[in-house]
Amino acid sequence: MPFLGQDWRSPGQSWVKTEEGWKKTTTDDRNNNVSVESFCKAEQEECFNKENLLLSLSYDMAAKKRKKDLMNNNTKVPYFHREKWIYVHKGSTKERHGYCTLGEAFNRLDFCSAIKDTRRFNYIVRLLELIATSQLPSLSGVAQKNYMNILERVVQKVLVDQQNVRPIKELLQTLYVSLCGLVQDMGKSVLVGNINIWVHRMENILQWQQQLDSIQINRPTSTGMTLTDLPASLQLNIMQRLSDGRDLVSLGQVCPDLGALSEDRLLWKRLCQYHFTDRQIRKRLMVSDKGHLEWKKMYFKLSRCYPHREQYSDTLHFCTHCHILFWKDTNHPCTANNPESCTMSLSPQDFINLFNF
Repeated sequence: MPFLGQDWRSPGQSWVKTEEGWKKTTTDDRNNNVSVESFCKAEQEECFNKENLLLSLSYDMAAKKRKKDLMNNNTKVPYFHREKWIYVHKGSTKERHGYCTLGEAFNRLDFCSAIKDTRRFNYIVRLLELIATSQLPSLSGVAQKNYMNILERVVQKVLVDQQNVRPIKELLQTLYVSLCGLVQDMGKSVLVGNINIWVHRMENILQWQQQLDSIQINRPTSTGMTLTDLPASLQLNIMQRLSDGRDLVSLGQVCPDLGALSEDRLLWKRLCQYHFTDRQIRKRLMVSDKGHLEWKKMYFKLSRCYPHREQYSDTLHFCTHCHILFWKDTNHPCTANNPESCTMSLSPQDFINLFNF
């Protein structure tokens, strides 16, 4: 059976009209006769389409990444194991491999419920402040995210209770200043994550600061006895319980009577002797025209030069025998005969120094 193409006389060929007349041409000839101009035009259109496609893809990818960053930032990380004690190992052994880092301890210990405990609240705030000052880049990405979530819970508790406003303001300001310096070094891998996430977190910090500034503590409606109704001796006794001179100044601004009591020289002398050593006090002596020591002025001058003495109702403890880190009121599986003899209380700075090895 003969092969039948487009033209039965010459398969694959066709007649084309030219100036010289009709001529037979093949498919290859027609392709070779395509003008250079049409070819260049088609090539330009193809390049243009490719550029538009790449631009649209890049825009879509950037938009999706920004959306993903915000979703990841808004996602609440669970507070992990919420363990009451953890084993702090500083080296590899046959039984254990690796190290226990600050970020791991921060994730595993039960800081979530510690925020709700009044005895541990100031301890947690101070620990967050120390981490914000120098230890934030050393945390893992998960620990940094968990840090921001715990900080949000602290702020929400203060907004509800309307207590401890000033320490949280100082904490947020310290963290914001640290992040401003760290975000500028994002190219050096100082912080983990995309810069959009940290910019969003800094915006949250500014928003929390505005919420704290707008707190208005209403006067209680009860008609019972108030502080101003107490005898002067009891008022002075209450003032002696305050460990921060700024609280003493704020209390003295309530009324003239409390203001006169807040200027008591013995009150400020006890504050200086409580927070500072005798050697530090001797270096910053200030004498009035009458020959008396200016204990109030000395206190604020010493506060600018030396750190205050830290005292907390409840702290983390470390067992030197079994190397376990735990809260004070929780038991740990210690194998020592006298567990209390090998247990030491850790200040927030001691807690951080424990992992600097």
